[in-house]
Amino acid sequence: MSLRLHAPVVLPCDSSCSVLRDAVVDVVDGRITFVGPLADAPAFEGEVRRLSGILLPGLVNTHAHSPMTVLRGLGSDLPLLRWLQEQMWPNEARMTAADVGTGMLLGAVEMLRHGVTTSAEMYFHGPELVSSVLAAGSRVVFGGAILDVPGMSWRSMTDEISSWIDADGLQFGPGGRVELAYGPHSAYTLSPAQLTAVALEARARGALLMVHVAESPFEDEAQRAEYGSVPALLKASDVLGGRVLSAHSVHLSDDDIALYASFGVGVAHCPGSNAKLASGIARVPEMLAAGVSVGLGTDGPASNDDLDLFEEARLAGLFARVSKMDATVLGAAQALLMATRGGAAALGREDIGALEAGRWADVVHVDADDPAFATGLDAPDSQLLANLVWASGARRVTDVWVAGDHVVAGGESTRIDRREAQAGVTAVAQRLRTA
Repeated sequence: MSLRLHAPVVLPCDSSCSVLRDAVVDVVDGRITFVGPLADAPAFEGEVRRLSGILLPGLVNTHAHSPMTVLRGLGSDLPLLRWLQEQMWPNEARMTAADVGTGMLLGAVEMLRHGVTTSAEMYFHGPELVSSVLAAGSRVVFGGAILDVPGMSWRSMTDEISSWIDADGLQFGPGGRVELAYGPHSAYTLSPAQLTAVALEARARGALLMVHVAESPFEDEAQRAEYGSVPALLKASDVLGGRVLSAHSVHLSDDDIALYASFGVGVAHCPGSNAKLASGIARVPEMLAAGVSVGLGTDGPASNDDLDLFEEARLAGLFARVSKMDATVLGAAQALLMATRGGAAALGREDIGALEAGRWADVVHVDADDPAFATGLDAPDSQLLANLVWASGARRVTDVWVAGDHVVAGGESTRIDRREAQAGVTAVAQRLRTA
């Protein structure tokens, strides 16, 4: 399959956040072969698609629990620990594997319609979750959730993901759409020894380990009292050193940030969820200045309550500016890179998150027929980026390709009937309410 996408503006999301004018993205067999101005493009044989707006990489959601679409709106005015203990965990205990698949299907469709092509999911019932992702045509990093709580065996959960990786490999599926990972929930649901054991399994397989860290100021009081901080606990427990993604990471000290930088830990920043649950504002400018790879996450659709990463990019910039009282501290270009290239780096991936030769052709088209772009696509680069991040967001995402496959056209999924997916979630939610 050969496809050339030609648009007035292409944002490859390279490290300098370049803006290319009258440019093309060439795709062969699901991979990008060329990105650049049409005038510099090589001869091309294949389909040519001329588009009217902006092309950019598929957004990378570095932390989500998307099957929670079936729980959206529950406990919406509770703080984190009460929200988990009183609403999420009791309802999740009643969810079947089929329910998880139903919730993930709508979540995948919702994200694709917002330009999110990859999500890192920490959840349960991996086969059903992955099946829904493949049906929608999106991409997933599935971290099997691991907890030591009544009714759950952390060892069995760990062995389950290890066996799956040993059987199918770390990455598989059409267009390499599925990556398997470990999801130890947190230092307050697992002991240091248990975290060590999970980390050993992950490192032995080169797998990503994703863990909640310092999300709220109260969740880890016992751990901080003994170790000083959860990052210090992770270091003492030999969790760091492999591929590690630290979700939330709101309450980090200077020493914690330096520790993350020295071990190459990626961070999933979830500003919307952290604000809704009153968990705090992460120290993003300090992390970026220290060289920590920071991506954006939506968290679950019951704590956010949407799956819109463009919104997270906007919130990340706004919260950083307010927290530092400095309007220059995080600009539109940095926010966009956190949603794309930075997210891929936080996950330890070099095959997604940017429009570059050799990477997967995960491409988003944002149509410019919107008041946000009334100043014109020929506006200066900084103004164009500002209009995309601060003004437009996801509302004009019209087309999405994943590994070169056209999975969203005209703003709707080409593979899944969205209304049927919504009806499936409705049925699950009604059953859970009466269970």
